[in-house]
Amino acid sequence: MTNTRIALLPDRGVVTVMGEDAEKLLQGVITNDMALLNDQPAIHAGLLTPQGKILFDFFVVKAHGGFCIETARDKAAELSDRLNIYKLRVKAEIQDASADYTVAAIWGGPYKLRHGGKPPLWFADPRLPDMGFRELVTIRTDWALGAEDANSATQDDYHAHRIALGVPEGGKDYALGDSFPHEALFDQLHGVSFEKGCYVGQEVISRMANRGTARRRVVPVVGETALPASGADMVAGGVTIGLLGSKDKCKNHVEGSHKGCK
Repeated sequence: MTNTRIALLPDRGVVTVMGEDAEKLLQGVITNDMALLNDQPAIHAGLLTPQGKILFDFFVVKAHGGFCIETARDKAAELSDRLNIYKLRVKAEIQDASADYTVAAIWGGPYKLRHGGKPPLWFADPRLPDMGFRELVTIRTDWALGAEDANSATQDDYHAHRIALGVPEGGKDYALGDSFPHEALFDQLHGVSFEKGCYVGQEVISRMANRGTARRRVVPVVGETALPASGADMVAGGVTIGLLGSKDKCKNHVEGSHKGCK
């Protein structure tokens, strides 16, 4: 009996960035260092406003001819448009390819690929080892959900796993366009580089890191009774200390995550 679980994530999409200047383009705009992909198949990163707020969070994955960016499906087209703004004279082709991919998460135990797919479209989640693996499956892939080496799970099961580990997700646990990377734990979950060159919003983030001025963060919370609805105020001693983010829908109590107040 295996402890490995696998779930499709229909709320995740894919943007492709292809061409000879694809790496150069991404290196100049995202929070993490593209050079890391010389030694690993994927990185966790974000694209910021000039003021340092997170617009998009995603994984960047090596692919033939360029890169795949796995992000929230409802943000994929917007991310594609934003990257095209920065493209200028760079030789790269950017498009929302969400219709061509299905994203799966695998966690809880070992997993062996059941088809001809190879890394980089199958990769360890770079945020935490316990998060497991992710796979970008195309319609041309001979792939089926659940087998002897993995038990079929739901998207809610995946989010319960993520929440239990205290791993936030943009739009669920922090507001996109209104949160700094430190607040979303990018510095703890390998989502930002403090050694690479300039990128959009880099000056603000470097200043926050040097001064230690992150005054709020996403943290996990546990309740003895049912937690309120997502987005509700979290109150302790009569004082509002944050907002509730994701909740574990697979249990009637408890794990959730909230954003601490300033």
